[in-house]
Amino acid sequence: MNSIEIINETNEEIDIIDLNNVIEYALKHENVSNAIMNVIIIDNEKIHKINKEYRGIDRPTDVISFALEDDKTFVNTDFRVLGDIYISIDKVHEQAKSYGHSFRRELSFLTVHGILHLLGYDHMEKNDEKIMFGKQEEILNELGITR
Repeated sequence: MNSIEIINETNEEIDIIDLNNVIEYALKHENVSNAIMNVIIIDNEKIHKINKEYRGIDRPTDVISFALEDDKTFVNTDFRVLGDIYISIDKVHEQAKSYGHSFRRELSFLTVHGILHLLGYDHMEKNDEKIMFGKQEEILNELGITR
């Protein structure tokens, strides 16, 4: 059983049950169980500070993942402590409008994107990007969360 905490630090109403279902499905899709993770919904100001402090990038971004399994010295237990995903609610709105799809689609996309980063996927190389983005689309399409 997974332990997922969704923390909404904004005044915006978020469908926590729907977002939890997206997370559970993505983890199941990737054969992950007994995982612990957090999704924290924040605003552009807070994600800007995090982006600057931890990545040295002085601007807001849409999603930042802090994967705890990146450090291979973690203790082997019956559960996986995956880490934290921070999502900017402001960027969710901006990007949903820009891409012409729903708020739900953008929030789900960024959440799945963050989960895949927690699981070790990245998009730095073209082949890795193809794999990761393919998984994102597959998960969202299977959930019926399309553009």
